Amino acid sequence: MKRITNTLRNMSTNKAYKVLIAHTDVPEEGLKVLREKCEVIRIVNDYPKNRAEILEKIKGVHAAIWGGRDLLNAEVLDAAGPQFKVVSTMSSGINNVDVPELKKRGIPLGSTPAMLVVAVADLAVGLLIAAARRFQEGRRKIDSNNWETHHRNWMLGQDIRDSTVGFYGFGGIGQAIAKRLSGFEIGRVLYTTRSRVSEDIEKKFNATKVDFNTLLAESDFVVIASPLTPETEGLFNATAFNKMKTTSVLVNIGRGKIVNQDDLYEALKSNRIFAAGLDVMVPEPLRSNDKLLALDNVVVTPHVGYATKRTRVDAASLAVQNILKGLAGEPMPSPAY
Repeated sequence: MKRITNTLRNMSTNKAYKVLIAHTDVPEEGLKVLREKCEVIRIVNDYPKNRAEILEKIKGVHAAIWGGRDLLNAEVLDAAGPQFKVVSTMSSGINNVDVPELKKRGIPLGSTPAMLVVAVADLAVGLLIAAARRFQEGRRKIDSNNWETHHRNWMLGQDIRDSTVGFYGFGGIGQAIAKRLSGFEIGRVLYTTRSRVSEDIEKKFNATKVDFNTLLAESDFVVIASPLTPETEGLFNATAFNKMKTTSVLVNIGRGKIVNQDDLYEALKSNRIFAAGLDVMVPEPLRSNDKLLALDNVVVTPHVGYATKRTRVDAASLAVQNILKGLAGEPMPSPAY
């Protein structure tokens, strides 16, 4: 990733291209090469106050690094003008981009999923352990002076050792999670995807492709590592939870809308499933009085799976390479389609 091709090195140094950084938290360390080649225009207001600023500053711009919750759609592209050539996100998900509109206009789109894999996988394992071993409930018992010492069966959690871990989505992030969990001596891996992964990957992780109902019924831990699509939205609902083991733990590091949160609340409250660990939810930010937060058997983090400094710098650097390659009319190193 550090090597810049001769094409990029030979791009005009008069900064003929303008690139909009359409969200505020792109680290400067990742923009060094872009600043050498292009005029960089930055947004200073956060969502939702940034829309008017984006529509004004994108005029005459040739490319954009797009992020945050604001939607890149026809309105933005029309404001940009016909010289607009390329877009890259700094994420694995591209649900904040109107992909059909970009395709219709022949505008390439890049993303940076490979840069997020390590950080998101680390957090997913943390959520899995925290939910399985009742971290949230234990802390609340300490805070309320209910730490019991008189019996040995207090606060028993679920074992990871010899367990079956099921992945809904088994791409780079899912496989990175499985790699980390192998150190916990898990028993087997099940996965549900549209297409089967390679035999080498299946052998590496002792993984078996199964249908969705089998995944739910046989997994001790169910990890959602899938993008949000019309097919996945709301897929984890009451029907799904009723097919899971009562001892099972759900972990979601995909997208909040993949889970019907009201149904999840009922499943957790009634102990239909054992616990959940969530880094994504609906809405975001989750309100402090949300009923989900009143439960002891859910661990919630505020969508920080990618939130390490190294990850953000690496993602920015790859997004910059996507932009520079796109401006040069060459294939992106990390295209989204």
